[in-house]
Amino acid sequence: MTSNPVPAEPAPDCALCPRLVKYRLENIAAEPDWFNGAVPSFGDQNARLLIVGLAPGRGGANRTARPFTGDWAGDLLYPTLETFGFSKGRFDPDGQDDLKLVDAMITNAVRCVPPQNKPIGAEMNNCRPFLTARIKALPRLSTLICLGRVSHENTVKALGYKQSAFTFGHGARHYVEGPNGPLSLFDSYHCSRYNTNTGRLTEAMFHNVFRAARAHLDT
Repeated sequence: MTSNPVPAEPAPDCALCPRLVKYRLENIAAEPDWFNGAVPSFGDQNARLLIVGLAPGRGGANRTARPFTGDWAGDLLYPTLETFGFSKGRFDPDGQDDLKLVDAMITNAVRCVPPQNKPIGAEMNNCRPFLTARIKALPRLSTLICLGRVSHENTVKALGYKQSAFTFGHGARHYVEGPNGPLSLFDSYHCSRYNTNTGRLTEAMFHNVFRAARAHLDT
């Protein structure tokens, strides 16, 4: 007997991580009108570009049910996607819009919101099969953008490589073999409020990563 394959999207009430389930129940009690579940990926099912973040924010994706929607990071990410032709329609920070991604999808390495925005190793390990499945489920995928070092490391592991095989660096580009063919993996610092407020990441730096990915896709 063969086991059922891991789906690309976990159930909203995924129970794999006890700490995250406990936190989810606390959030349900405090904010019953929020989504409060494993946040699904968002975008084009035939995307050639997959953008990988770390985890949902409590008042962002955990509230709105869409990655990078409702917090500062999305306020930089979504206009950037529009600038480089990866979206159409109007973006609203609360998700009340007609936004669609074009040839792109956004997901997270960990799908449930963690306390203090910091998933632990066991939670990343538990969730990684969903990332692997998400990558496999995109038949035209050729390009990934990893937002932050932890996202990079989880993506490298999800592709079956050792973490040490590819070093994270803003603007770095790596060539890897994916389940459906060769992939180019681009790294960026995470578009968090902390990184932008401290100048670690500027809009121009962020745009440069997406410009490189766009150029790669257009060749």
